[in-house]
Amino acid sequence: MTAETETPQATGSCCSPTGSCHDGAADVQIGQADAVTTVYQVKGMTCGHCEGAVSEEISEIAGVTSVTAVASTGLVTVVSKAPLAEDAVRAAVDEAGYELLGPAA
Repeated sequence: MTAETETPQATGSCCSPTGSCHDGAADVQIGQADAVTTVYQVKGMTCGHCEGAVSEEISEIAGVTSVTAVASTGLVTVVSKAPLAEDAVRAAVDEAGYELLGPAA
């Protein structure tokens, strides 16, 4: 059983209002295969913890082999065995507590 607490967050961060938690991109790799790479824009990531939360949730989608999230740009690069349904990615990002804006331009 896990306990959840509410912490005020001025910037939508999972950490402090300044976003100070961890630095650097979170990178989850499950294994490479016939790869399809898609880059998404995610709103609200401010630190390494945010990157990890988004990466972890997206990596649970069937067929995903690698996820790299970068808070400083808001970009999340997903490598998968086949194209992913955007609603599945959106649900994973929502579960992590962030907003999927859609594929990056």
